[in-house]
Amino acid sequence: MATVRKFKFSATVVAAAALLLSACGGSSDSASSASVDTNVDITTQKLVISNWAGYYPEDLAAKVKEAIGVDITITNHANNEEIMGKLTASDDSGIDIAFVSGQYAQALAAGGKIVNFDKAAIPNLANLYPEVADLAYDKGTNYSAPYAWGTTGICYRSDLVDFTPDSWNDLLNPKDSIKGKTTMLATERWLALPAMKLLGYSMNTTNADEIAKAKEQLVKTKPTLLAYDDTAYYTKLVSGEAVLSESWDGWCNYGIAENPAIKFVIPKEGSDLWADTMVILSSSKNKEAAHAFINYILQADVHAWVANNILYKVPNKAATETLDPALATSYPNMGLTPAELLKGEVVLDLGTDSKLYTDLATSVTSS
Repeated sequence: MATVRKFKFSATVVAAAALLLSACGGSSDSASSASVDTNVDITTQKLVISNWAGYYPEDLAAKVKEAIGVDITITNHANNEEIMGKLTASDDSGIDIAFVSGQYAQALAAGGKIVNFDKAAIPNLANLYPEVADLAYDKGTNYSAPYAWGTTGICYRSDLVDFTPDSWNDLLNPKDSIKGKTTMLATERWLALPAMKLLGYSMNTTNADEIAKAKEQLVKTKPTLLAYDDTAYYTKLVSGEAVLSESWDGWCNYGIAENPAIKFVIPKEGSDLWADTMVILSSSKNKEAAHAFINYILQADVHAWVANNILYKVPNKAATETLDPALATSYPNMGLTPAELLKGEVVLDLGTDSKLYTDLATSVTSS
């Protein structure tokens, strides 16, 4: 089974992103354009890359050295909170490339912390699905190269429930037979997601009345839950302690790997589209090697490793076409198409308004 990465954010990240946005007067792209010198010998450059543990091959450094001749050092961050703290704490974090989720790439660009790509130096961007260029956190794929993408839904034990859940209502207003056996994600934006979608609102809404109505529903739901859980809920499903959970699609696959009776469904009211991305820091002195690294990752056979080993979908058309069809047979959500994913709402950075969701989550979980 693939190593589970932690995917959790808190008010610290919200504050950092908000500070970046307010510092540059809004959410417009303030990223500078990278200047790539094609005459530079990239083998003289070294890269420091920060990524989630277990989100890349153990021998990646050796493979990169062999493929493009660049020495790399990989440091791990546990979550977006940690890496955002490092990247915003000073003008030079010492990191050349960071893996961050899309809305945080958006905030970093707004704060001038990352560069717009020299796309001529990353020809393998052409391997991405054309739809990637429409993702709202970075339209045109100017400063972030997506590494993985997916959605959020309901992960459930098909052998322990007497119905097929197809609505967020099944989670938020559960049948008596499953009360006390359901879990929701604790991360602020995803804690709010089911209620926002059930009520017909945007998950990026900043409307105070809509947030208040979502809070009312979430407070009503809280006594019916087993737990708010971002990290161990799939093990609760495997054991049968939980029978239905709000889940990121890749995490549900970890449960399916242990018990094929576990299924994943996107509720009929809709959901999100999230992405994890690679960005190049403005402070990097090794931008030529950084572009070469991203180009290497986007190579079809390299990028396919993510889907095969972590069980997350990759937004790389060329890589996806190399995958064994049996993968989607065992893990059906791996077969979701770009068109199906794009029915979901792209998660955006909300700047200072992110505090609305911090307050919402705090109020609900402490009620």
